[in-house]
Formats: sequence, C-alpha cells, structure tokens
Amino acid sequence: MSTLLYALGRWATRARTLVLILWIALLALLGTGAALFGQGANAPISIPGTESQDAITQLGLTFPEVSGTSATIIVVAPKGEKVDAEPYKGIVDDAAKDLEDVTAVTAVQTPFSEQASGGLSKDGEAALITVQIEGEVSTVKESTIEGLKKATEEIRDQLPSGAQVSYGGEAFSASVPGISPTEGVGVIIAFVVLILTLGSLIAAGMPLIIAMLGVGVSIAGLFFVTAFVDLTSTTPMLALMLGLAVGIDYTLFIVSRHQEQLRAGLSVEDSIARATATSGSAVVFAGLTVIIALVGLSVAGIPFLTSLGIAAAAAVAIAVLIAVTLTPAIMAMVGLRILPKKQRIRLRGSVASVNTVGGDNSSDDAATARSMTRDETATHNPEPTDGFDPHTPSRADRFFGGWVRTVTKKPIVTILTVLVLLGIAAIPAAQLRLALPNATSLSADDPARVTYELTGEHFGEGYNGPLLLTGSIITSTDPVGLMKDLADEVRKVPGVAEVPLATPNQGADTGIIQVIPDEGPHAESTTELVHKLRDMHDTWEKKYGVSLAVTGFTAVAIDVSALLMNALLPFGILVVGLSLVLLAMVFRSVWVPIKATLGFLLSVGVAFGAVVAVFQWGWFSNLLNVSSTGPILSFMPIILMGVLFGLAMDYEVFLVSRIREEYVHGKTDHHADAQSAIRNGFVGSAKVVTAAALIMFAVFAAFVPEGDPSIKVIALGLAVGVFVDAFIVRMTLVPAVLALLGDRAWRMPRWLSKILPSFDVEGEGLARELEHAGWPEDMPDAAIAAERLLLPGSLHVDHLRIAHGETLMLDPRDPVALPLARLLTGRGAIVAGTLKVDGLLLPERASSLRTRSAWASLESLRDALQDRASVVLLDLRAAAEAPISLERIDAMHSALAARTVEADRGAAPPLTLIVLGERSLAERILPATITLRERTLSDTRPAAPAFTAAIAEGELA
Repeated sequence: MSTLLYALGRWATRARTLVLILWIALLALLGTGAALFGQGANAPISIPGTESQDAITQLGLTFPEVSGTSATIIVVAPKGEKVDAEPYKGIVDDAAKDLEDVTAVTAVQTPFSEQASGGLSKDGEAALITVQIEGEVSTVKESTIEGLKKATEEIRDQLPSGAQVSYGGEAFSASVPGISPTEGVGVIIAFVVLILTLGSLIAAGMPLIIAMLGVGVSIAGLFFVTAFVDLTSTTPMLALMLGLAVGIDYTLFIVSRHQEQLRAGLSVEDSIARATATSGSAVVFAGLTVIIALVGLSVAGIPFLTSLGIAAAAAVAIAVLIAVTLTPAIMAMVGLRILPKKQRIRLRGSVASVNTVGGDNSSDDAATARSMTRDETATHNPEPTDGFDPHTPSRADRFFGGWVRTVTKKPIVTILTVLVLLGIAAIPAAQLRLALPNATSLSADDPARVTYELTGEHFGEGYNGPLLLTGSIITSTDPVGLMKDLADEVRKVPGVAEVPLATPNQGADTGIIQVIPDEGPHAESTTELVHKLRDMHDTWEKKYGVSLAVTGFTAVAIDVSALLMNALLPFGILVVGLSLVLLAMVFRSVWVPIKATLGFLLSVGVAFGAVVAVFQWGWFSNLLNVSSTGPILSFMPIILMGVLFGLAMDYEVFLVSRIREEYVHGKTDHHADAQSAIRNGFVGSAKVVTAAALIMFAVFAAFVPEGDPSIKVIALGLAVGVFVDAFIVRMTLVPAVLALLGDRAWRMPRWLSKILPSFDVEGEGLARELEHAGWPEDMPDAAIAAERLLLPGSLHVDHLRIAHGETLMLDPRDPVALPLARLLTGRGAIVAGTLKVDGLLLPERASSLRTRSAWASLESLRDALQDRASVVLLDLRAAAEAPISLERIDAMHSALAARTVEADRGAAPPLTLIVLGERSLAERILPATITLRERTLSDTRPAAPAFTAAIAEGELA
C-alpha cells in the first residue's frame, strides 16, 4: 500500500495541474447531471416485507381512498362556542367541497360527513378535516400542498375572531434538511484550529478547500444518483457532515507530515511522496474502516438504511481519494509556502549555503525546494532557528509530555477513574427508546407542530397516532354488519380509546377499521396496543373468517424502530469483530485490539447516554435548541455505531502506530523501553490527533443548534462520541493501559501472526525500500542480490549476487534450492535478511514480483517469454527423467534469442533466468551464450547460532 501511494504521490506532484482539472471537471459534470436529472432526496422511510408496509401496499390497490398519505386541518372555536354550530359548520362543509377539487386528493372527511363517527372533540370546540392524498409523502405534488394551505387560509379568513385553524398531518410531518449559518461556525472553528496546528494560512486553508471540493463532488453525485435510486432526505446531510469532517482530517494528516519532513530537510517532491505513502496509508486504512462500517449497515436488511450507508460510504471514499491525489498536487503547487515564513527563509538559506557562489538562487519556494537534492538535504540539514529546533520541545510538546507522564505514572488509578466516569456517563443509554420522527420534532411555530398539539389538546394524543386494521372481506354476505361486529371487538382491547370508522370499500371486498390509541404514537402503550391487536389475529380470523393486519403511519414507524433495534446486536458484533481483526493486522498484537475495542464500546455508550439525556430527558434542551423530548430517531444508534467506529479507529491508528514505531525502533537500537516509547510516541502524535478531534467535534457540533431534527440527534451523538473517544479513551485510557501492559502489549502468537495479513499503515516497508534504494553498493544494478538471508527451516544464504546476463543455477539436491526458487519468484517466505530481485525489495514487493515472474517447464517456457515476464524460473526436474528432442531444444533456443532481441530493442524488459535442475542437463540444453552461476551444495548449512539469536531478538527484522 505505502509503495503504491508513494508512486501515486510522485505522479500527482508532477501532474498537479491535470489532477486539479480532473477533480474540477468531475464536480462540474456531476453538478450538471444533478441539476438536469436529479429527483431530490425525499424518499419515505419504509421496510418492505413487514405486516404494516405490505398492508399499506395492498390498500393502495383495493381501497385507494384510505391509502397513500393524509393531511389534517383542525378548526378550533373560542371558549364557549361550538364548531358544530354556525358559522363553523358551514365553513367546514364549504372547505371540504373545495378540498375535493385539489389535485391528488382522493377523499375528504369531516365530523359532519354521512358515515363519520368522529372528528368532533368531546367539548365540541374542535373539528378535524381529514384529507386523503394519493401516493406517499415523498410523491405529494407541490400543487396539492399549496391547495391545502390555500384552503386553510380561506377558512382562517372566514372564521370569527378568536378562532384557530391550522394544517398538518403526515403530508407535513417531515421537513427537508437544509444548511443553516451555524454549520459555517464549525468550519470557522476548524480553520482556527488548522492555523494553530499548521502555522500557515495557506496550509490551514488547504484542508478546508480540498474537503469542500470533495463534499461538492459527493453531494452532486448523490443528487445525480436520485435519478435512478430513491434516497431519504437525511442521506445528503449525513454525507455532507461526514465528508466535511473526515475530508478536513485526512488532508490535515498528510499536510502535517509533509511540513514535518520539509523541516527535516527533504525536498518538496520527495516529502510529498513520503507523506502520501506514510500518512496516506493511515488515511486509506482509516477511510476503509469507516466505509466498511457504513456498508455494514446493510446487515439490518432495511433498504433505506442500506442506501443511506452506501451513500455515506461513497462520500468517505471520495474524501480518501481526494486526500491522496489532490492534496499532493496542491502541495506541489504551493511548494515551501506551505511552511510559515520564518521556516521558509531558513530552508532557502540552507539551500543557498550548499550552492556554488554566484549560482542562480530562485526566489520561488517550489523552485528552491526542487533544487534540493536528496544528498544535499541529507548532508546539509538546516541549523535550528526561530523556534523549531527538533531537539527543543515546543510548548505543546511539553504539555503533552506532562500529560502522558501523569496518566502513566499510576496506570491503575487512571484506568479505574476513566472507567468509573465513562460508566456513569453511559447510564442513560439503558433508557434508550427508538421511534421515527413526527411533527413533535419540528419547531414550535411550525403549522404541523401546532396542529399536532391542538389535536392532542382537544381530542387526545391518540388522534395523532391512529392505527388501521384492514383485511379481505370478500367472502362475507353482510360486509357492513361484519365491520360493525369487528369494531365492537376492537373496542374491547385494552389501550383503544375510540374506533371512529369501520367500513368496507365500494367493492365490498376490503374493510378498514380506524383505531385511536389512548396515548400518542411514541408512547409505549401504543406499541403495546399494536402487539395486542396482532395477538388477536388468530382469534378474530377463527370467529369472523377475516385476516386483519395492523397498519398505518404509526404502525409502520413502530415496525421500523423494532427492526432497527433488533439489528443493533448483529451490527455491533460485526463492528466489534471487524475492529479486532483490523487492529490485529495493523499492530501485530492481541492486547492492543482488545483494548481499542473496549474503548470504542465505552465511547459508544457515552454517546448514547448523551443523546438520551438531551433528547429524551431534556437536559440542556434550551441551550441546544431541542424543540421537544421523546424517543430517539430509530436509525441513529446503528449509524452512530458505524461512523464512530471508523473515527475511533482513526485516532487509534494515528496515536498507537506512532507509539509502536518508537517501541520497535527502540528495541532495535537498544535505547528505549515500552514506557519511553509511550511517552515519545504520544508526544509525537498528540498534537495532530488533538487538532483532528477538535475539527471533527466542531463540524459535528455545528449541526446541533439549528440542524434538521433527524441530523441534530446524529450530530450530537457523533460530537460527544468523538470528544470522548479522542481525549478520554485514546489520549488518557490508552497510554495508561499500554503502560500497565508494558512489553506484553506488542506480542502476538506466531500461529495468529501467520494467519493474519499485514497492513503496513505507517509505511515501514516503504522506509525500508528507500533505505535500500542504492543497495547493494557493490553491484547496484544486480538482477538478484541477497545478504544474510534467512529462510524457513533455519537455512540461509550469506551472500549472493547475480548480474544481468547471468543465470542462477539451483541444484535440486540443495535444501535451499526449492525454498529459494519460490522466494525469487515472489511465492516464498522470508524470515529475515535483505533480498532484491529485478530491482524489487522483498518481501515488501513480493506481489509486484509475482506479476513479473513465471514458473515454467520446457513446454511452457515459450509462453512465459511471450508474456514478457522479466523473471523466469525454468524447472528442469521433470525433464531429467525423459528424453528431450532436438526440436524442443531448438525451439527453446529460438525463444530465448527472440526475447534477447526484444530486450535489446527495449520492446521487453531484460530477462532474469533461474534454472532449477542439474547443471549437466542445463549445460546440454541451454544456449552456450548463457552464463551459469551455481549455488553449490557445499554452500548450504544451518544458520549460525548467533545469526538465529539475532533474528529471535528482532535485530534483523
């Protein structure tokens, strides 16, 4: 990964203008597509396959008058007056006639309709006009909405003074999220943090601009996709929030590493490539964890949640792509101007000091940096000036150094303190209740919210959450009488306040019963009533021969919430299991993944606790502009778990990988132990992690005060979760746990290490490649070079050099021959030592070597050569047991000669040939022009005890 990103960083540096043009062109293309073809993100939240959803679908076919969406208009008379008297009754009747002519209205019911048995409050002061609308909430036409509003205004104009009228219902219960000015506050805070962290306006502006461009591409792409896929209104806002937060952080990590390397004396181009390879690898890993977790939302089996997760994952993927491509390009454009002015002056002065007198020293920062060769920067590092002497700790370093010493001095006390505090903060999470949003989540002056509250005040809260019972009555000979009997049965069920309507459709094949619960749609008693009505299904079917299903907007919301709550456990297991495996791959440890996962669960618990305390219990509701309290958005927990998992892994990787790097290097150099590695690694990474966490917190928190209700609850959970995870779990609990574990923190059983693949997130493999770029010094262009190479089975090769044009001869009787043959084609294992084949350092570039190499017999040699493999192993073991015809030998000679000609012309890479077979056979069948270099049997011996001991101690890793 790091090698690929290193090459990508170099390419983006050289093709910087092209990279910028491509991203801008992509934004323009997707933006045009969204404007021309986008249908908007307003799909309803539903779950096909549930009883309530299937019943609604069936009603759309058999009883369209009561299917689709509904709206209500409430008329309230002043105290002492009755709405069933004039002028109120006449005004309501006239309005009902006008509403019947509104587009897409299928039915209008008032308390004064012929078949109506409800809609008039017990005190007679309020009347409900129920309007049935064709289609779902997301498909209601604007002309229909305007018609309802107009009818309400006409009623208001006719009502006497002191009367009230308001519109609401399902058609008005959901709001389309939008961007408010408060979101900009988060961006401003992020910019301030970036200035303090990076010390340069240009450097600080870069993550913001790049992240916003990435968010623009994501949002434009999502709205373009709505031409083909339905998305809920929450989806673009979640993608915006995540894309902005991770986009800023990912670019920050790369820019910060680039600045650090420039100060160390690297040239701009080399520093960009290395920063993209090292920090870029961590960015890719962190982004993958977020993407996998978001795509993992599909385990719930809920279509709208799956599409939401995939859309958010796409936004994160774009943030990763733009970070590792556009960031290097922009860094190349600004050159040394990415550093503060004093540091640029210092670097230019250093370059000038190594140039010859009278040389042309360009004032352009990028040109100056390009003039710094690797040798110059390695031998002429600038003298420390102006406050950034690497040997003099900065004020921030001293603060973080003091912090880590404090939390690791008595690790058990720190651990217990953190566990108690976070445990107490997570207590409210036990009271978590889920529901879909309704009008109560809207602002207090919203007409739908006013209608909801007036309805609850005059009719009872149950009228805001009516249920529908529906079923086929085609076999009944008395459909009206049957529906009356069923209504009487429903009235006996505890929790039923009223049954205002029980009627068959015009074809007398489907019947509906409207049920008003005792309490509102979010009450636990209403959920219990749905279960009670479903429990009566078999009894009523046996008695009346009718299979009744419970449906309606309230029942759908209850079903959605129940399924999402049930999906939390399998999703949690997926996320926890994933974190264990991924972190074990990165850190080659057992304890570090366990510790990280438990810390993640603590962060999730506190985030849930904060959400319950604010949105259910009402803590700080005025401060955070929470309009009402009640159950939590049903898909918040599963989204929060997925997103927070990825963000927690970000901080874990960037913080702990630096500690591990210090530990590994300290063990190799015999100058550091686990405790000093914790301190050094923490100080080296804490500043960037702190900045990244503050930026995340600011971006998420900015969506809370004025955000859409659906986004507000997710944003608060993420803001609290990020703050707790970064500052309490990662930067307090983690150092204490590592200090308590000591060396045991970095151990992994050998069997597990063999099973798990390695993910070089800190670019250690790249660092080794760069270190060996000119190796071996005695033959830099060797086709094969090995030094102190240890193979499985304690076999080793002390020294091996094969020049281009020579062929390595491996004797099958040599125990080293077969393992070495596999290794030289990228298919074998290496325990320790240094090996290069065709310019590729192993084992880091084994996958690249496999694509260039071929294992061939005499029969398949021609095909391997025609495929232009640069490393070919010719296996002659089978040929030794059978006669070889002169025709086959001639064909082989012709193929080898043709390949030599192609290589001379530059049409094919030079060929490195390895022969596995007896020398006498090879000399007889190979062309005389081939020079054989043989590893003899006498060169093979077990590794020396000192060599093996050095391997065991990790000195030759």
